[in-house]
Amino acid sequence: MSGEEILVCAVQLGENFCLYFAGLECDAFCKEKILHRVLRNVNSQLLVVRPDLNMAAFEDVTDQEMKSGNGMHFNIHYYKTTTPSAGMPVAFSVQVEDKSYYMCCEKECGKTMVRFREGEVPKEIPGESNVIFFKKTFTSFSSKAFKFEYSLEQGMFLAFEEEGCLRKLILKKLSREDEVDETMKISF
Repeated sequence: MSGEEILVCAVQLGENFCLYFAGLECDAFCKEKILHRVLRNVNSQLLVVRPDLNMAAFEDVTDQEMKSGNGMHFNIHYYKTTTPSAGMPVAFSVQVEDKSYYMCCEKECGKTMVRFREGEVPKEIPGESNVIFFKKTFTSFSSKAFKFEYSLEQGMFLAFEEEGCLRKLILKKLSREDEVDETMKISF
């Protein structure tokens, strides 16, 4: 709780003695703007979504593949927030062929997994949501690189994990808040 004082004025006394106020913002996430970007890891590989394989991975992409942009050009949906100290709330969506997919996190066998589900990102999110990530600068020295913390699990960030020749998109626990983990570094 911050020490900041907020002046509020009661407007109306309703049924059952409910008090109504004017000028307050609700705690919902409301979509503010959308940026169109490719997401790169520390190795300059692009994040590519493959819904048919139920995964996303960072890959080396040719100029020709990038022009087609299938599963690579992300919409980053920025939301207004009443708690800016947590970071800027964002959600991700991507077009693959003629379908739209949004990024979310789901529990599977006790582990939180990053998934892409067919559909649109909501314009308003009334409370907690498995599609919201908090965008934070990667380090105080790199203003063009970011890390994205999952809104429902503090300390869990988007990252990549090497699995064979793939660098799969995962959620990874940051052991200390001041730790710098290059697998979490994402740039636009």
